[in-house]
Amino acid sequence: MSDLSLDQAIDNIYQSIRNDNEDLDSHIAALKAAMAREGVREAVFEPGKLAQSNRQGRKIMQSYFRQKGVKVSFSV
Repeated sequence: MSDLSLDQAIDNIYQSIRNDNEDLDSHIAALKAAMAREGVREAVFEPGKLAQSNRQGRKIMQSYFRQKGVKVSFSV
């Protein structure tokens, strides 16, 4: 896999979520690598781009990503 920028990795995760979580784990791994390269401690997502942007959906996403070693927050 080529070295993706942080923005590209996040966009790939949005696309994966829209495609019923297709290849989500590999996209999370790419995001984690991009975060390490760029020295970022947490990924910031826009709730409006998520399939479930309600509180429960965001908490499930945070929990799943935390299990994969990625801290997630949401923009306002």
